[in-house]
Amino acid sequence: MKLSGTITALVTPFAKDGSVDYGKLKELVELQVAGGVEGICPVGTTGESPTLDHAEHHKVIEKVIEFAAGKVKILAGTGANSTAEAVSLTKAAIAAGGSDACLQVTPYYNKPNAEGLYRHFMTVADLGLPVVLYNVPGRAGKEIPLDVVARLCTHPNIIAIKEAAGSVERVSAIKDFAPDFTVLSGDDSLAVPMISVGAEGVISVASNVIPREMSDMVRLAMAGDFLKARELHRTYYPLFHNLFIDTNPVMVKEALWLMGRIERVFRLPLCETTEKNLETMRATLAKVGLV
Repeated sequence: MKLSGTITALVTPFAKDGSVDYGKLKELVELQVAGGVEGICPVGTTGESPTLDHAEHHKVIEKVIEFAAGKVKILAGTGANSTAEAVSLTKAAIAAGGSDACLQVTPYYNKPNAEGLYRHFMTVADLGLPVVLYNVPGRAGKEIPLDVVARLCTHPNIIAIKEAAGSVERVSAIKDFAPDFTVLSGDDSLAVPMISVGAEGVISVASNVIPREMSDMVRLAMAGDFLKARELHRTYYPLFHNLFIDTNPVMVKEALWLMGRIERVFRLPLCETTEKNLETMRATLAKVGLV
């Protein structure tokens, strides 16, 4: 199973009472499908997975599968810093059916050594659902060393890695020892540069807001038309940048609220951004013609 193109790291919308708003979730999924993305990743970091309980976690994945109706691939966020928890979440996704793969974040906070990382990911991969590794040292406090990636990518169920370390060179390094292993950018602003050296798409925050434009940019880059891809990159770079002036997913949810698509509701410890940041996002959305 091959993943490529634009995969949206979908936000989890909350109602005013703080519960998951499944009506808005349906609308967001339908907007993504209509926008031409190749996949949706529910309950990743952008989906506020740390604040969802397990029942909500399972239900959000199940509902996204239901709402997508087989029109895009589903990359279920089932990672955790406890191997037992990652196994439990992944088993639930397998039991529910409909997930094409799962996203497994580097175990965060406990900072396992190289062998612990290897055993963690291999344990989840042995469950049978295709695995996308998620390298995000800024969040996890630990990167997946390249020699560990080299060991892991020989497992038939480990099919890709999401590179969110801000390093284009890591894409080249991975492609050097594993030319056929899929690398996906984890940064919207690095999607085009990473594709230029061998990445095959992006797991995107910005596509929550601009699914069609991100899909077009990535397809152009994948087809080798970097002049047109660069034009879209330059147009939307201010959005790529300003979606991260506060902790993700604060700014993308603020953007969607400003666009009238979701309520302005977070779960602590996440909360609304500052008025200054909000005005920056409002101006950015106006600049690119979204409000």
